[in-house]
Parts: sequence; structure tokens; C-alpha cells
Amino acid sequence: MENKLKVNMNEYLPLRDVVFNTLRQAILKGELEPGERLMEIQLADRLGVSRTPIREAIRKLELEGLVLMIPRKGAEVAKISEKSLRDVLEVRRSLEELAIELACQRMTEEDIKELEEAQEAFRNAIQSADAMTIAETDEHYHDIIYNGTGNNRLVQILNNLREQMYRYRLEYIKDADKRQILVVEHDYILKAIRSRHVAEAKKAIREHIDNQEITVSKNIKEQQ
Repeated sequence: MENKLKVNMNEYLPLRDVVFNTLRQAILKGELEPGERLMEIQLADRLGVSRTPIREAIRKLELEGLVLMIPRKGAEVAKISEKSLRDVLEVRRSLEELAIELACQRMTEEDIKELEEAQEAFRNAIQSADAMTIAETDEHYHDIIYNGTGNNRLVQILNNLREQMYRYRLEYIKDADKRQILVVEHDYILKAIRSRHVAEAKKAIREHIDNQEITVSKNIKEQQ
């Protein structure tokens, strides 16, 4: 296999975090494919580091659900399954409904202006057609809603879930036909929050997540 993996050194981050971010991005972008074995020695050689940060990164990736530890075989990149998608989205659906209800009540005018700017950035990303940029701007849009709840515990739980959502989010936006629908759905959510209409906002977020589940499930079936 050609060596696509490159360590992007960040002078502000410890080596273990740089290695973790490198492997994580490689999994999310599909450079390390679902089902691929993660051999510590081989990865250490490819990245030019010792085995210790590789081992720590694999452990963290397992916690995120991106890596599976197989008895007597070792680590491998987790496959995207319908079951794992459904498990994550069932939890996300409930938490997002709570978040959007609180956001409708608590977001300031400044928060709403920030959400409008995030939606503009998301719209621009859709036009650029770069999947990673679309995923990141989509994530940022939702982050503003989470932070607008003013509930630190809820934000913490949603951030943890967000890590597990990343691959599904990327899988969803690979489908170019769905990208304009995402823009419309974001507009609908923004409008409901701006008017403080809780029922409309909850309905909008439910439909947003339901559409993601339908599309990604279809993609998973086609890949099997």
C-alpha cells in the first residue's frame, strides 16, 4: 500500500495528539479502510514515531468507536454498520430535541447572529464541494446551537456523541444530491430558533436527523 499517511506536526500539540489526529483523519477520509488491521510497528514506521503514541491513539480511537479490538487479532478499523448508525442516531435525536428546545428559549440575539454566519459558511462550503469542509462547517453550525443551551453537561455529552457521528456525517455529505437539502433544513432550523418556535424547531431537527439515517443506511446497504 502506498504511504498516504503524513504526520502534520503541530508545534502546540503533544506528539500523541498529533498521531491521534493523523490516524483519525485517515480513518474518516477512508485512507485507512473499514476492516483494515492496524499494526503498531507498521504504523510507527509509516509515521516515523515510536509505538507508544500509536498504542495510545488506537486506544482513544477505540473509545470513539472508530477502531475495534478483536481478540487474538488486535486492532482494526471499525466498519460502518446500520446497527451502530441507528444506536448513535437514536441518542442524538433525543439529545438534539432537548438542545433545540433549550436553545429556542436561551439563545441571545448575538448567538442567533453567529448561527446565521455559520449557515452562510456552510452554504459556501456546499458550493466549494469539499467534503471535509462541508462536514466541519455543518459541525460548527450544530455546535452554536449546543452552546446556546447554556447547559455545560449537555454540551459535553453532545460533543462526545459528535465524535462518533463524524463518519456518518461524512458518509451523508458524500451524496452530492443531498447537499442542497441540508442547506434548506439548516435554514428551517434557523428560522424556527429565530422565531422561538419550539415545536417547529423540534420537528425540523427530527426531520434533519431522520433524513440522515435514511440516506446513510441506503449507502451502507449498497456498500455491502
